[in-house]
Amino acid sequence: MTLGPIEIVVLGFESGNFTGEIVAELETLVNAGTISIIDGLFVNKVAEDTTEFVELDQVDVDSDVAKVASIMDRVEGLISDEDIDILTESLPVGSAAAVLVFEHTWIKPLRDAVVNAGGELVDTIRVPGMVVQEILDTVAEIEEEEK
Repeated sequence: MTLGPIEIVVLGFESGNFTGEIVAELETLVNAGTISIIDGLFVNKVAEDTTEFVELDQVDVDSDVAKVASIMDRVEGLISDEDIDILTESLPVGSAAAVLVFEHTWIKPLRDAVVNAGGELVDTIRVPGMVVQEILDTVAEIEEEEK
């Protein structure tokens, strides 16, 4: 089985309180075939250089975090301790985060069609929405100055 493009998403909760309200939207994306959640963990930033984490498939079954684990396609063990340190270094002390590894399953049929036509999916590049917005704002400022 060939995977689609993979993306790691860190969803931070400054209050440290994850209530599971995002589960419905994640379920919608998974059920629509847009993404598969193939790995994940929940992190608490307890001190500037200290995080505590639990794999999503190892959480208490009665917790809100377990709701995310229940829609995971599989757990691949793709996130290392070093990854956790890098991904959570900007989180404030006392906050929590869900670190999710998505497979972009929506692109697999397109990729397969391209391969069947003799082509290949050469690359995928993710540009964060904040970066796109900064560019659009800059373009708007330049256009305004040129008027």
